[in-house]
Amino acid sequence: MTELNAKKELEIAVKAIDSKKANDVVALDMGPVSLMADYFVIAEAPSNRQVQAIVNELKDKYEEAGGTVRFIEGFQAAQWVLVDLGDVIVHIFDSEHRDFYNLEKLWYDAPLVDISEFLQAD
Repeated sequence: MTELNAKKELEIAVKAIDSKKANDVVALDMGPVSLMADYFVIAEAPSNRQVQAIVNELKDKYEEAGGTVRFIEGFQAAQWVLVDLGDVIVHIFDSEHRDFYNLEKLWYDAPLVDISEFLQAD
């Protein structure tokens, strides 16, 4: 097992999520506001099937890089799937549940992270 630092976990997560065409990908710097993770990555997909495809891609890419996914919660329902990479916690929602839970508002005091370098140009 390779130890991946938080920035590398963030890069792997964002690139994997983006490669499966997730919508509205954002990253929050959780360091100043919480001890649970260095970063949250939040994204959405229009269907449960796409949510699952994004999570599978994330898991595959993270493991290819030498990491071990600590925990995946909510995969079967695929309305809100939480993927714990260690220093990065990824939240993949269907559109309805992202609006309902609105994690960006809940964690409003967490600074946004510029992830543009990890996103593919459209």
